[in-house]
Amino acid sequence: MPANLTPEYHKADKWFRSAVTNEEKILALEQMLAVCPKHKGTDHLRADLRKKLSRLKEHGQSKGSVKHVDVFHVVQSGAGQVVLLGVPNCGKSSIVAELTNAHVNVADFPFATGAPVPGMMQFEDIQIQVVDMPPITAEHIAPGQVGTYRNCDLIGLVIDLSVDVDKQFEPLMDFLESRRLLIDKANPATDEHGNSLGRKVLCICAKADAARSGAFEKVKAISDSRFDCLEFSILEDDSIAQLRKKVFEELKIIRVYSKPPGKRADMTDPFTLPVGSTVMDLAKTIHRELAEKLKTARIWGSGVYDGQNCHRTHVLNDKDVIELHFG
Repeated sequence: MPANLTPEYHKADKWFRSAVTNEEKILALEQMLAVCPKHKGTDHLRADLRKKLSRLKEHGQSKGSVKHVDVFHVVQSGAGQVVLLGVPNCGKSSIVAELTNAHVNVADFPFATGAPVPGMMQFEDIQIQVVDMPPITAEHIAPGQVGTYRNCDLIGLVIDLSVDVDKQFEPLMDFLESRRLLIDKANPATDEHGNSLGRKVLCICAKADAARSGAFEKVKAISDSRFDCLEFSILEDDSIAQLRKKVFEELKIIRVYSKPPGKRADMTDPFTLPVGSTVMDLAKTIHRELAEKLKTARIWGSGVYDGQNCHRTHVLNDKDVIELHFG
């Protein structure tokens, strides 16, 4: 009996064959099982997939296994991590060079970037990590780089507006969708096993100063509201400032300043927390064990009067000042 495998299955199979780490192979196999048709013609195939999955999980749990250096593992730093994704010569390296102090290789030939290059971008009083990455094409994806996107906070999809945007989108969207990297209605941030999956995407439409007519509108139409799009040019100061602000907004974080009782608040080194965090969340960030002894708190900021007492469940806003009192 024929298996009649779906295009979704073949995409997952392609993902599995290109995966380098056990984690990615497990995710791909679980996706293959999820989309594999269930009938007599696929009984043996599904059994084989389950055996492979079981072996990989057992291998991951075994002790004393040889560890290898993952060149695509980038230790997160700052208030958030943004990893850029694009085809050759789309402008990724120029963006990182403009926004950060990283020593990137800006060149007019493809594949000038061979490994992740992280740099720190300043936004007001915090720093955000921006990572340049090797480009991808329909024929070439560097082994292991999918893990860098899986573990970041935001994917910066870079599209060059000065050339054909359709040809750029095809391999990029295939990469994101086939590996379940894009958060959308069909793909959540985590799967039913708790594995990390999709990430938010911001489309950075580069080289806006040399854009083809109607290129930005075409990008927005292709995105179909799955992610926000922003025109960008390294030649315009306003454009650079807008990108810094947009990245901060897309990370969905807030800055909160701590004020010791009887002293001035430290307005130079804020705590960064996810949007929706409470006073108690801040206390746990400062000291998890001490947080249980939180007695009262005072707040200066949005929607309150200066020095107002607030409950530990009070939801914080960006740039709030908090004075915590422990019992």
